[in-house]
Amino acid sequence: MSDGLNYAPVARVAKPVCEPGAFPFAVAFMDHGHIFAMVANLVAAGGSLHSVYEPNDQLANQLLTRYPEARRAGSFQQILQSPEIKLVAAAAVPNQRGPIGIEVMRHGKDYFTDKCPFVSLQQLAEAKQAVLETGMKYAVCFSERLQNEAAEFARELVDDGVIGEVIQVLGLGPHRLSKASRPAWFFEKDKYGGILCDIGSHQAEQFLTYSGNQQAEVIMARADNFANPQTPELEDFGEFSLKGATGTSGYFRMDWFTPDGLRTWGDGRTTILGSKGFIECRKYIDLTVSPLRDNMVYIVTADGEEQHAVSGKIGFPFFPAFILDCLNRTESAMTQAHCFKSAELSLLAQAMADQAS
Repeated sequence: MSDGLNYAPVARVAKPVCEPGAFPFAVAFMDHGHIFAMVANLVAAGGSLHSVYEPNDQLANQLLTRYPEARRAGSFQQILQSPEIKLVAAAAVPNQRGPIGIEVMRHGKDYFTDKCPFVSLQQLAEAKQAVLETGMKYAVCFSERLQNEAAEFARELVDDGVIGEVIQVLGLGPHRLSKASRPAWFFEKDKYGGILCDIGSHQAEQFLTYSGNQQAEVIMARADNFANPQTPELEDFGEFSLKGATGTSGYFRMDWFTPDGLRTWGDGRTTILGSKGFIECRKYIDLTVSPLRDNMVYIVTADGEEQHAVSGKIGFPFFPAFILDCLNRTESAMTQAHCFKSAELSLLAQAMADQAS
């Protein structure tokens, strides 16, 4: 897959956690290709696609062809009013994701959106209030961890104390621009939020996960357009640093400069330094190795060096846990506080970069 817009990994290690029909969910607004993986992984974990609302016939039919048991809704209100639907999954234009989620929750349904979940701190505040008032879930598919086996394996290693106390997290999120295939909203900052708000939300979430922090502050943030003057609102480069409440630091770089010679859409990597060793995740490609391999995890401790190829071995444990959370009203997959803090940090980083520009 050469275009990260449509990168859609599906868990190969998954068992349904509920009976068929016990977790009916709907899809609404398919503006980003990530929705296909979100649906596939919910279904693999036991969910049943009930309805699809999408004005674009081609997009709607792509999903309905894959899931012929689902029906096409004539309006968004039809989904909101359905008493059967427990969850609405969406990948709308980013600046619409917050308002859509609030409407979903006010109709008594949980919400699962593609990242970034918000484009402003005001939207985040409104969603927090809606969660308090409704008791429903506002969940986010941070796919660079939740849909990546190397990233999930690294989480298990950190949780098991393999590298000791985490001191620093480094994250690289390069992407191929593929400008000709991008929709118009992709180049309008008020709609996509800025590169730190968008891709940076992945990195903020991983920092909190690997560092074990519930709180952090933005130390530095920068965003710029270096090579795309014809689309002046596009930020093609961004970077920011975090410091967690425990003292753990983080540095994250994201960009749209992946060259065409790379065999995949981006050489995404994460390096986690601990007091007893370090881990490196080469998420989507191991450079120059043929045939192409992804989900590579390298570990170095006092015991030596290890290399783990984890494709097909870890799966995506978030999805079955999330379905059970929705059914049981628990928070095993990801707490609401963690989700909102991840969004907040990326929004604060974007605001700092905007103020400096």
